[in-house]
Amino acid sequence: MGDATAVGMPSPTEILAGLTSIANDMIYLAMIWHLLLAIALVALWLGWSPSLRTARGLLALPLASVAFLAVASGNPFNGAMFGIATGATLVLAAGPGVVSRGPAWSYVAGCALLAFAWVYPHFLADAPAAYFYGAPMGLIPCPTLAMVIGLAMIGGGLGSRAWSYTLAGFGLFYGVFGVARLGVVLDLPLIAGAVALAVAVSPKHAAMREAAAR
Repeated sequence: MGDATAVGMPSPTEILAGLTSIANDMIYLAMIWHLLLAIALVALWLGWSPSLRTARGLLALPLASVAFLAVASGNPFNGAMFGIATGATLVLAAGPGVVSRGPAWSYVAGCALLAFAWVYPHFLADAPAAYFYGAPMGLIPCPTLAMVIGLAMIGGGLGSRAWSYTLAGFGLFYGVFGVARLGVVLDLPLIAGAVALAVAVSPKHAAMREAAAR
């Protein structure tokens, strides 16, 4: 840790302080993200079936939000990483088809991960009730990735192996970093979700689904 700090990488304490500052100073933006997500979920429940390209493109927006806030708060590493994640998911967004519900296990796992992101229980200084409307998804890395991966799993990977693998890779990196480097054990569900998304779109799982459908 000392060597990393010497070459300019923030210490875990500094990183956590920065994330805490964003989560609390920008809680009103988090409330907007909660509202937008609620609107999207209601629309899907009412029968909205966006194209896969639209869905993948929309899910790049919270990643871009994290990138912007990271740069504004003086965290160029997260800014660069989420800038890359935004660009990669947009480049890989193209493709035909419309969103359809994933298999039962993927749908249930996605809903669970989405619920975890909605009330991500860390960083806020307000009363616990604030997590239900102001948890920092759309603001900081881990809850944002949990939200996006959860939505992707609800849609069975949104029809793109490359897009899902890219998203799962970022989720796995930040989940492991959060647990191992920052000591945020609560990020374990993000690791599980990233692995589950990769499994959901893997060729072996696709072959098993096809065999079961025959």
